[in-house]
Amino acid sequence: MRHAPTFVSTRLNCQEKGPRRTFRGFSFRPTVFEVAVSGTLKYRRILLKLSGEALLGNKEFGIDHDILDAYAVDIREAVDAGAEIALVIGGGNIFRGVSPQGSQMSSRAHADYMGMLATMINGMALQDALEEQGLHTRLISAIDMNEIAEPFIRRRAIRHLEKGRVVIFGAGTGHPYFSTDTAAALRAAEMDAELIMKGTRVDGVFTSDPENDPTAERFASIGGMDVLSRELGVMDLTAITLARESNLPLHVFNMNRRGNLLRVLRGEPVGTLVHWEAGSEAVVASETTPATAS
Repeated sequence: MRHAPTFVSTRLNCQEKGPRRTFRGFSFRPTVFEVAVSGTLKYRRILLKLSGEALLGNKEFGIDHDILDAYAVDIREAVDAGAEIALVIGGGNIFRGVSPQGSQMSSRAHADYMGMLATMINGMALQDALEEQGLHTRLISAIDMNEIAEPFIRRRAIRHLEKGRVVIFGAGTGHPYFSTDTAAALRAAEMDAELIMKGTRVDGVFTSDPENDPTAERFASIGGMDVLSRELGVMDLTAITLARESNLPLHVFNMNRRGNLLRVLRGEPVGTLVHWEAGSEAVVASETTPATAS
């Protein structure tokens, strides 16, 4: 059953002008709702990166709709709390250009374009799940697919976010040889996002692979340059370099734990914050939590 939308459009209810920055350069004084939200959420506009493999669940191929529905519920709760959410989703549950299957293609570019189509399939599935939760969505493709998705126009995409719509970016950057991690960093910068959130199946960034090393410790926070020097593999080099140049922090967390998305938005100590503050030491989390979702 489709639920009625519960989001509140803060911009439409705003009647007074005041000091608030928007992409057009002018601003509005926040409404009562926005003031309430500002005391609840640490981050308001974010770019959420989800891997295609996360949608597999216990399947070997395709989409586990229980996982998809759980993600949609978490995203709806975040939107209800006042967050503006854009998403980039991978296609590894269907096809990846950089994979054993992709390597069998005669051209890497051809394989990457096939991977872009896989991200659009996932984007459509996620769009349907979000709309079942009563959310208004827009699917935007980096390559022309006018029958199923809007073309990417930066100002239009930002306006969708301002109106409370969840924006799903598909087809990566629209160019081969670039990962969906790079697409996430690019779209986050273009949308003026405050944070890139990378939803994974582990609880954050660890000193070593927690799925193979039971003694691995989770970082509560770590500098981006430390991530690069330690080769922790949070994102590929192009993506993390783009995040650094845009001064965009990155929060890695376990998306498979119910409610984690909203906890990160509220600033609770969940996952790992990757920042760009010079001279800050890496901080290991004091509590011990399971590495993977049950």
